[in-house]
Amino acid sequence: MTVYSASPGTAAIVGAGLIGRSWANVFARAGWQVRVWDPSDTQRAAAQALVAQSLRELEPHGLVQDAAAAAARVVVVATLEDAVGTADYVQECGPEVLDIKRSTFAALDAAAPPHCILASSTSAIVASLFTEALAGRARCIVAHPVNPPHLAPVVELCGAPWTSDATKARAREVMLDVGQVPIDVKREIDGFVLNRLQVALLTEAFRLVQDGIVSPQDVDKTICDGLGLRWAFMGPFETIELNAPGGIADYCERYVPWFRRYLADLPTAQVWDDASWRAAAAQWGPAPDAQAVAAKSLWRNERLAALAAHKRAQHPWQAT
Repeated sequence: MTVYSASPGTAAIVGAGLIGRSWANVFARAGWQVRVWDPSDTQRAAAQALVAQSLRELEPHGLVQDAAAAAARVVVVATLEDAVGTADYVQECGPEVLDIKRSTFAALDAAAPPHCILASSTSAIVASLFTEALAGRARCIVAHPVNPPHLAPVVELCGAPWTSDATKARAREVMLDVGQVPIDVKREIDGFVLNRLQVALLTEAFRLVQDGIVSPQDVDKTICDGLGLRWAFMGPFETIELNAPGGIADYCERYVPWFRRYLADLPTAQVWDDASWRAAAAQWGPAPDAQAVAAKSLWRNERLAALAAHKRAQHPWQAT
């Protein structure tokens, strides 16, 4: 097997939608050569300029040293084989459709060199469902990012039962090399970690709105002007460690009685009945058009870039 080096190599991005272009940004700004492919002619035609634009947007915040040089490391290619044939690492960013994952990974396994890691950005489909039949299944792994990965650095690394320890270690090295924050999901679980935490919060948020306790706008204020301020730099365990004089154990001793009462009244799956979630969504207001979504996404990215720059200035991103 070819000796692998995490820094910097050639990354293939398979899928040039929002997530794929963001991954191209991540690798290019870290000094990697990046080859991008998408089955859509339209996506391929737009990818180069959109990646370059996203890199330029980072430069004022100091999140990329030379946006033009980084953009020059990105090449959009005509075929999947052109993208992965000399790659050290592949990040697949295709649709969340199991059959497509299976066919894509079969093609990747056939075309990528033996030392190349094959990683998927899937947010919900565990790797065992689309890699079991592959000759190179030991080199396959999920590397699930937050949207957008070039501004939110955490990446969930989750292997199938047959993913090798070497693949897990190398994937972690790659993520650290390109400035991401990898976490180790120790075994496969539906939805991984981030989405399970997110859906728990969303389910309670929708219930509170449906029950007439609070408006959706005030739920959002509770997060962005309350919990989210702490969560921008502290996780739930570190947060509660500071919420009682004696740390986590003291916190639990104080508040577990109420937690138990709450757990006896958890929201049920009926929160997500079509009529229920539609009623809650209607309280938020009419759905925005595509232009409004694009404009607000740019605003979100600008705010995330400013926050990322602040966090790096205070304490560089680290993973333990």
